[in-house]
Amino acid sequence: MTVEEFEEFYAQAAARLTGQLFVMLGDLHEAQDVVQEAFVKGWSRRRQLDRDGRPEAWIRTVAWRLAVSRWRFRRRTASAWQRSGAPPHIEGPGPEQVVLVEALRELPVQQRRTLTLHYLCDLTVEQIAGETGLSASTVKTHLARGRTALALRLQDPRIEEAPDA
Repeated sequence: MTVEEFEEFYAQAAARLTGQLFVMLGDLHEAQDVVQEAFVKGWSRRRQLDRDGRPEAWIRTVAWRLAVSRWRFRRRTASAWQRSGAPPHIEGPGPEQVVLVEALRELPVQQRRTLTLHYLCDLTVEQIAGETGLSASTVKTHLARGRTALALRLQDPRIEEAPDA
């Protein structure tokens, strides 16, 4: 089957096959997905499809098998979730974390990335330089400027500075 013949076959059969799979599966989106995936698989086997003389049957069979595989996967996944139970409850972020994330969002991207790599990922200046392609001195500059900017953003306006004695 030439490229042109396959394209013509697709144009003539895709809607019909989708309708057939829709009736079999009861789900239009699933039918569209598996028919498309079957045609993709058929593309690499288009010479074989021509020899067999039943390309539409081949596409329909492959689409059906893909749907069955998806059902099995979903069933196994649902079964695994039921066996393991509900995930443990995890508390949402507290006000301190929300304030910190907001303050970090206000920083330039490179400062934010450098601070994250250093303080959350525990990378050294040299490791950060290797990962980001920045020089060690630039990493140190980003860390210093980022800390200063965060300190300014995280100041609590309710706390008064102690007067000089």
